[in-house]
Amino acid sequence: FTGSAFGSAAIWQYESLKSRVQTYFEEARADWLDKIRPQKRGGFRKQVNSWWNNLTEGQRTVTGIIAPNVFVFCLWRLPGMRRTMFTYFTSNPSSRALCSPMLLSTFSHFSLFHMAANMYVLWSFSSSIVSLLGSEQFIAVYLSAGVISTFVSYVAKMATGRFEPSLGA
Repeated sequence: FTGSAFGSAAIWQYESLKSRVQTYFEEARADWLDKIRPQKRGGFRKQVNSWWNNLTEGQRTVTGIIAPNVFVFCLWRLPGMRRTMFTYFTSNPSSRALCSPMLLSTFSHFSLFHMAANMYVLWSFSSSIVSLLGSEQFIAVYLSAGVISTFVSYVAKMATGRFEPSLGA
């Protein structure tokens, strides 16, 4: 999984750079269109765009990680989703689903405080680490760390003989 994550991140990083270079040259040719193009309407949309554009690349990347964490947290609150959540979003070496929970449990938090604390810490160092690694490599590190820590949890549970399900990485 880790090799695939970093290989995909390298391809993604190359394609992003290629796209940025192409966009730069296209914008240089199309600058004159900005003068005749009508302005977009919508105050709320402008505020959201302004907020988004003022974020660092790291904060934008982490926003993309926070969103699925919040979504999965909300799914835990739906009684009809509990069975699915326990099957696929908790890690347990005695479960019938072993591989997908290794990744999906990375996004799973049952406690609001636990999720908020984790997302705050992630947000706080996101700008510096993304500027060092790039957003693609940072996401690969995040996903790989989640899968590896779940694997270590599986090994520890097998060694101790305790097979209760757990959440998170």
